Amino acid sequence: MQPDETDWKIINILQKNDVPNNTIAKKLNISEGTVRVRLKKLKDAGILKVKALINPEVLEHKQLALVAMRVSESRLLESKAKKVSALESVLSVSIVSGRYDLVAEVLVDSNRGLVKFLTEELPHVEGILYSESYLMLKTYNKFV
Repeated sequence: MQPDETDWKIINILQKNDVPNNTIAKKLNISEGTVRVRLKKLKDAGILKVKALINPEVLEHKQLALVAMRVSESRLLESKAKKVSALESVLSVSIVSGRYDLVAEVLVDSNRGLVKFLTEELPHVEGILYSESYLMLKTYNKFV
């Protein structure tokens, strides 16, 4: 499925604010049912996901980190990215260019959470040669 102009308008409205379907319908001069059906199609196609996000600054006893990884073979990039993304602490994984192959955004328990992730979770993914971690000390306009 490829979103059309109306789908993109709906997506753009939702990217700015959480608004009810009838508000979107009024803004676009379409019916609320049309908005509902289009949102369902976008969700079912894996194009859109609507969920509540929270500012990580208010999460007590949690630490946000980036973990950059090098994969043993380039042909394994997608499979390793999928396996890392399935780990409990992982919020997202990106295949990247440059010195590393993958970058994972992880949310771990404070203090020993990153150590636990690096020593108990990540080793279950074979083919990761090494990793480098970056604690996100302060974020701006970031929600998880």
